[in-house]
Amino acid sequence: MPAMKNVSALPYPMTSMNFVVTAGTGVASFSEVTGIEASVDVVEFRQGNSISLAPIKVPGLVHHGNITLKYGYIMDDSFRNWVAQCVSSERGITSRDKNFRLDVRVELMDTGASVEMPNKINTEAAAAGGNVWVFKEAWVTKYNGPDMNAMNSQIAVESIELAYESLVIAGNKAAASSSGGAS
Repeated sequence: MPAMKNVSALPYPMTSMNFVVTAGTGVASFSEVTGIEASVDVVEFRQGNSISLAPIKVPGLVHHGNITLKYGYIMDDSFRNWVAQCVSSERGITSRDKNFRLDVRVELMDTGASVEMPNKINTEAAAAGGNVWVFKEAWVTKYNGPDMNAMNSQIAVESIELAYESLVIAGNKAAASSSGGAS
């Protein structure tokens, strides 16, 4: 079913409030994802025999910031185990094996796809690559446990920060870069 339309018969824009995050086989429900960004260095270059005194600008290295994910509930143990593995103080082959870096996928849920089931993911849009960000070779660089206070009734929220090597943006089959670190 197509997205709901407004009075002008234009589709409503996607809201950023419903999304799902997967890492390997682990699935988690997050309340917030921030820091999705990429920037390209500008390299100025001028040949010595150029008649222009102005340099030309060419693209340089691509940098990615770390992303922060905040959550109150994790749907399965495999995601939690991956987070624990990444922040483990044990170093060596046994604690950080080949599954240490995973592709993390953030996918917006199309709430307009079904009036009967507003939380159903629009699988057709996902299959086409729309509304999806994939963070290649991601790993947890920081974990913050929940703040605990017996005098309040807030949800216990944990957060993790991820570093990643490249970003594949919705509908783009090629990675935004083949390398680059956090800026």
